[in-house]
Amino acid sequence: MAEDAILGYLATHEEIPDSGQFASQHGLQHNDVVNVIKSLHGFRYIDAQDIKRESWVLTDEGKKYAAEGSPEVQLFLAIPPEGSISKDELQKKLDPSVFKIGCSQAGKNKWVDMGKQVSRKVQHVEDKVKDLLIRIQDGQVIGKDDINSLKARKLIVAQTWKGYSVRKGPNYAPRRKKVATDLTRENLQRGDWKELEFKEYNFNAKGPPAEAGHLHPLLKVKQQLKNIFLQMGFEEMPTNNFVESSFWNFDALFQPQQHPARDSHDTFFMEAPSTTRELPEDYVQLVKRVHESGGYGSRGYMYDWKREEANKNLLRTHTTAVSTRMLYALAKQPFAPKRYFSIDRVFRNESVDRTHLAEFHQIEGLVCDRGLTLGDLIGVLNDFFSRLGMSKLRFKPAYNPYTEPSMEIFSYHEGLKKWVEIGNSGMFRPEMLLPMGFPEDVRVIAWGLSLERPTMILYGVDNIRDLFGHKVDLSLIKRNPICRLGIN
Repeated sequence: MAEDAILGYLATHEEIPDSGQFASQHGLQHNDVVNVIKSLHGFRYIDAQDIKRESWVLTDEGKKYAAEGSPEVQLFLAIPPEGSISKDELQKKLDPSVFKIGCSQAGKNKWVDMGKQVSRKVQHVEDKVKDLLIRIQDGQVIGKDDINSLKARKLIVAQTWKGYSVRKGPNYAPRRKKVATDLTRENLQRGDWKELEFKEYNFNAKGPPAEAGHLHPLLKVKQQLKNIFLQMGFEEMPTNNFVESSFWNFDALFQPQQHPARDSHDTFFMEAPSTTRELPEDYVQLVKRVHESGGYGSRGYMYDWKREEANKNLLRTHTTAVSTRMLYALAKQPFAPKRYFSIDRVFRNESVDRTHLAEFHQIEGLVCDRGLTLGDLIGVLNDFFSRLGMSKLRFKPAYNPYTEPSMEIFSYHEGLKKWVEIGNSGMFRPEMLLPMGFPEDVRVIAWGLSLERPTMILYGVDNIRDLFGHKVDLSLIKRNPICRLGIN
């Protein structure tokens, strides 16, 4: 209907000067007229020019005062013409917001005498605010000072009206021609394709977005890190067991059974199955002995080691439990140097905040060979982190139950202009390696860090809960760019 009205009107008139007035005169919705104008303009049936008009409309508060009167007049009328009224009584007669605004405005206008008793200073007032609001509601024009006064009281807001003026275009016709969008089999069979007018191709139009899956930022960074390890000659360890025994997670690493990390406040213990079914008995006895009385140059921890503690199942607190199993298996074979890595999920009973989760990912690398030293560890760390784009490293002595010496790893953050801790490292202790069966000259150097921290830095995420967990915004996964680490 709107299309026929527009094209029919232009057949006898040069111009539609205002689409809003045109819609009103022909009983049409302006939105419908605008949509038709855009369509006809796209096919060059008409030429359209934008029209913008600024107008003022009442806010909800303004509409209320236009109907009921301004607060100052409502307060004035609530005061007896003769005598006075207590402030408390006056407040009971009015809405709290009306009373508060009315007191301020009526006092400013010098209409009332405000004290413990409130009385009129004048006998008659005009509700100028209500009159101005009604005039605006009726589409009348008011003065600039009045506009500023009402705007300051947030009784009116500016509104931009958008419409079009319309003239005939180069392809004008009283009726729109139906154009074909596809050449069909039927057109070819009938032969009417010769008379068809086809819609022009718009080569600038965007096609429909391709529906496809999207990789999570953690998966992208994980793959890049995996590639770095593979370039350095490392083998990936199998990390598919989230549930581990306390023996492989703690005891085999020479971590004492009374260590705070083994408390339920830090570790998730399993209810079912609560204990492991089997452990290598000969190795268990060697681990027990080194805990209780030492060996291999160590005096141990000198306590009664309990098998029931070692049997407890838990959600692994670090992927070093996997490293322990791999090293034990390696020690049972004729010795050959190995480089292992893993990147997978670990679990700790921690309070959740912007930088901590109870479930996160750990990156771990280790090198097993004869005669390794702390210098070898520092060299491998410099090589690994330089491939991540971190060339400025510092190392600080630290303590770990299963590595000696141990070092915290720091990198200089160019954005923060300070040194930031990025990981931990060390050399596995003889009390851990020799009970497995390794020759005495074999050493293992290792390091670990979280996957979430570098990912947060790369993608500008400042809250870990926005990156991993049930609160992640799926649109983040769709929008995030390809991971680019500083690989040399």
